[in-house]
Amino acid sequence: MWRLVLTGGPCGGKTTAQITLSTIFESMGWRVFRVPETATILLGGGVSFSLLDDEQRLEFQENLLKTMFQLEDTYFSLASTQKRNCLVICDRGAMDASAYLPREEWEGILEKNSLNEVDIRDNRYDQVVHLVSAANGAEEHYTRSNNKTRTEDIELATTNDRLVGEAWVGHPYYELIDNSTDFETKMRRLCRAVTTRLHIPHAEELLHSDSKKRKFLVECESLEPSVERPWPRFRDFQVHHDYLPCFPNGPQARIRRRGRHGKWMYTHTVRKEVAGAMVETRTNVSRQIYDQLLAQADRESNVTIEKTRRCFVWQNQIWQLDIYSTPHPGLMLLETYTAVPTNQLVMPDFLTVKSEVTGESSYSMFNLSKTTKITNGVNGLTPDQD
Repeated sequence: MWRLVLTGGPCGGKTTAQITLSTIFESMGWRVFRVPETATILLGGGVSFSLLDDEQRLEFQENLLKTMFQLEDTYFSLASTQKRNCLVICDRGAMDASAYLPREEWEGILEKNSLNEVDIRDNRYDQVVHLVSAANGAEEHYTRSNNKTRTEDIELATTNDRLVGEAWVGHPYYELIDNSTDFETKMRRLCRAVTTRLHIPHAEELLHSDSKKRKFLVECESLEPSVERPWPRFRDFQVHHDYLPCFPNGPQARIRRRGRHGKWMYTHTVRKEVAGAMVETRTNVSRQIYDQLLAQADRESNVTIEKTRRCFVWQNQIWQLDIYSTPHPGLMLLETYTAVPTNQLVMPDFLTVKSEVTGESSYSMFNLSKTTKITNGVNGLTPDQD
């Protein structure tokens, strides 16, 4: 079962995306379930926000969230009983509700219902794909005629698209599909984003892409937002990596825990060479399995990597800044996935990027777990001899 959320501002292509994904996955023998958008169901019943007072609006949002959980759980439960692979497509997810509420009201709902963001954002869904509204980059195609509950003008639609995107920043498998291509290619990019995560070999047939991970060394400096260097909205996570014993030239395995405020998500990753290419397979595991694997960690060759991962969106690009505390305090690496050449990539102007280190083996996480030397004052690493 793969639980997928399609999110984004109005008129982003979510309805077409559901049809497209259903067609492709059903043709591959998958069962596909589509969870309808809760807000559309409720608002389509005659509810008008303009006629509700503040107390009524807050209660409505709380009940909307409860209804969404019940709808999703019905489909998740049914999917878990299937005898074949199953894709569950959620038209929006739990964190969408937070985009339309002041932070204190959202946190009040979470506390009242004994909920926390790590569980409902990171653990509830396997992948989140943000389809950017046509109001941002494809204004000529923005329309309100195909959804009777859609009332936003272009300016409000753009704002809501940004807020919804920010609400999901931090999910480990969050993809952003903008309007830099025509709509048909946008749908193909969406399909490739999903099939790639599922390691389905037909992905390259859906869309050829030269996107790859780019890595940059960042100057060690204060990360506190300031008037001179304002940050976009971001979320910080604590991340711990441990490597498991491996044979020479064999598969490389590691475990990770990632979370906030004491709530963790656990992952087991195996990296191996297949037909000349390196392939990573990630599996979410329970706390019990994680603890069992952690007891087997290779303490002689590798040390635990501890870092803060700061996730944010800048210029329609998803970025993450890794701030190391162990074993390389002060090291900061900025990463993103893009096909844009470095000289055309719009870098975050609130950070001082020293150099691109994409492909440099000394900055691979495996080598960082083995390296203990930092070149004084430069944040450069002594290359490993593997």
